[in-house]
Amino acid sequence: MAIAVTTAALIIILSAMNGLVGVVANLYNAFEPDIKISAAQGKYFSAPDSLISLIRNTEGVGLVSVSLSDKVLIRNADQQALVMVKGVDQNFSRITVIDSAVVDGRYDLGNAGIIVGRGVANQLQLSLNVMASELSLFSPVRGKSQSLNPEDNLNQVYCKPNGIFSLNEELDSQFAFVSLETARRLLDQPEKISAIEIGVSGSEDEVQEKLIELLGPDFIVKNRYQLNDVLFRSLETEKLAAFIILAFILVIATFNIIGALTMLIIEKRRDIKTLYSMGAGIGLIRSIFMREGLLITGVGAVAGLLLGLFVCWLQIEFHLVKFGSEFIVPYYPIELQFQDFIKIFLLIMLIGFLAALYPVRVFTRTDLVK
Repeated sequence: MAIAVTTAALIIILSAMNGLVGVVANLYNAFEPDIKISAAQGKYFSAPDSLISLIRNTEGVGLVSVSLSDKVLIRNADQQALVMVKGVDQNFSRITVIDSAVVDGRYDLGNAGIIVGRGVANQLQLSLNVMASELSLFSPVRGKSQSLNPEDNLNQVYCKPNGIFSLNEELDSQFAFVSLETARRLLDQPEKISAIEIGVSGSEDEVQEKLIELLGPDFIVKNRYQLNDVLFRSLETEKLAAFIILAFILVIATFNIIGALTMLIIEKRRDIKTLYSMGAGIGLIRSIFMREGLLITGVGAVAGLLLGLFVCWLQIEFHLVKFGSEFIVPYYPIELQFQDFIKIFLLIMLIGFLAALYPVRVFTRTDLVK
């Protein structure tokens, strides 16, 4: 029972951590492509048709999108906000699911349209439910000397707010999307881009390796997880820490095996001596008690795995543990991974073997020597 309960706790905690990682990944999946190519040096780079064709013809590459982004000032009447504006082409909404993140209005970047995050909309006091005026976007003029009139040093573009998206608090307060043509006019970059974004139709790792070899050291090629490596490493570290803590609890639980086998050997002293007198070797006698210890461990492990699986199924189907309505997901997410079951079972059997080894070797040897 002790092993079963601890094993079930391991499965439930790790599955819950997997669910949280999955939720975060899905949030960023709406925003990030499968693979992103950027310049190794500098903010912008040229992407001639020959380069785009070379990337598009790489095996495993699906859709290719180019984007141009930079910090700009957005003003709505008396309200203003400094926001990262990203100009994207038509393929961007096909390699990401940013259009599904729009919670108010619609995803429409045509005719100088713009969609902003919920946090940006709050800063600008922007509402699509009333007649919204055009937003003013400002960016420094490139390559011109300063003028006494500050407005002469700024590019200004007017955009019509067509939608508000919501992913998470961080992204909602930092990003806005416009068409690539609008971004080119605003940022005064008629030819250069910030990134090439790719939707992969094959193996992501294989495509990434091919692109790294193809493009050389002048470009940085990252997948979705590498684009947010600090975040995902933190989540994986939390999962590892939870696993180690529960593994220590499992070690404490296996002391039950030591106690159970010790009591069993003490009760069976006469039987041990009888078997030994009849010609049974010490190896055979020890194997009997080792099998008993492994049997206890194995039954507890299997029972715990099934119990943990059942509790996870209840949460997935009936959402027993819920969050408040203000959270992104209304209930605690659960994601079952087969490798977690294998790792936990092997860990438990190893700990059970080591726990059974001490009492079997020590007490059987003491009885037989005496």
